[in-house]
Amino acid sequence: MASSPFHYRAIAADGKLRTGVMTADDSKTVARQLTRQGLTPVYVGLENQKGGGTGFKLPEFSGARRGDVLFFTQELSTLLNSGVPIDRALTITSELTTRPQFRAIVLDILRSIKGGKSLADSLALHTGYFSELFINMVRAGEASGSLGQIFERLSEFERSRDELRSYIISSMIYPALLAVVGAGSIFVILNFVVPRFATIFDDGHMQIPLPTKIMLEASNVVRTWWWLVALVVASVVGSFRYYIGTTEGRAWWDSARLKLPMIGDAMRKAETSRFARAMATLVGNSVPLVQSLNISAGILNNSRMANSLREVAQGVKRGEGIAQPLARTHMFPPLAAHLLTVGEETGKLDLMFARMADIYEEETRASIKRFTAIFEPVVILIMGIVVGGLILSMLIAITSINDVAI
Repeated sequence: MASSPFHYRAIAADGKLRTGVMTADDSKTVARQLTRQGLTPVYVGLENQKGGGTGFKLPEFSGARRGDVLFFTQELSTLLNSGVPIDRALTITSELTTRPQFRAIVLDILRSIKGGKSLADSLALHTGYFSELFINMVRAGEASGSLGQIFERLSEFERSRDELRSYIISSMIYPALLAVVGAGSIFVILNFVVPRFATIFDDGHMQIPLPTKIMLEASNVVRTWWWLVALVVASVVGSFRYYIGTTEGRAWWDSARLKLPMIGDAMRKAETSRFARAMATLVGNSVPLVQSLNISAGILNNSRMANSLREVAQGVKRGEGIAQPLARTHMFPPLAAHLLTVGEETGKLDLMFARMADIYEEETRASIKRFTAIFEPVVILIMGIVVGGLILSMLIAITSINDVAI
């Protein structure tokens, strides 16, 4: 491949913009060289990009932290509601941002605005950080002249979503860690402890009790075939991940996990709260109902529930309202449709969506708490039975040796 001159824009450690031309085989090579020089690439392309012109955009920085978006939203909400102009607010936010990667994003947004783009269009250049809901909300705020209020609502939305996600993750860490430690303990006992104990039975004339035979065979299988078991598990996991990456596989998996005992109920309620919080934010800022449903469908993690929202949008277009089409999908809890019916009758649909979000966030927390309350004792019980069985097998063997000696 022939080398070509690539124009680039990058952010230095001091936050200043650096531009230039570098000859390389492809844009990725240029990006790597810029990174080695301590620069954060924003644009690399064959054409010189000025004022937000067209060109090849680098993919967003990997590992985008939702905390950055929450910080960005809260800062802009405070500054805009205090009467600070948007360009000055972005400058202050960039100075307060601690992560160089996200600072580069904020500065690029600022440059796009100074180049004549709207804030929503500038945010749309960084979809790895800002969702469609976020961008459309900002667009609505710019059109209505209430950008400060929009960012206040977005701040509440991002904070609520982040708190729920953090609660779910923190609640699942201990049960997962307990399961891993339990499996590791059993593996260590079978792979290291039992083989040393087995040397007692090297004398072929000694009668070995049945529980001890089972333990020794299990240890032999683990020591001899552990690599095959690991290979099979890795192959199954890899094949499964590939399958659920397809459209058909994703649809099957999203349906299946909603039917899982206890955890499926928690997933359904978590998705319902996410949908309701998004709709409360959108409808409360006069975004059309059909457009709000399509945007909300895009932020759901479960494809079956997301597809059902598109069916609801079709019902809204036919003039059926939102409550009746939502109830027909049978994907959301029954209470959701009843709440929306009241919202339609009273003309306070945004408030009812907000109430629904509060209800199902609490329900999600309660479901997760119930799941962990049952899962932890079950894991401990299984560990106790397995480890206790191994110890009992050893004791039976030792007792039989003493009987033979007598």
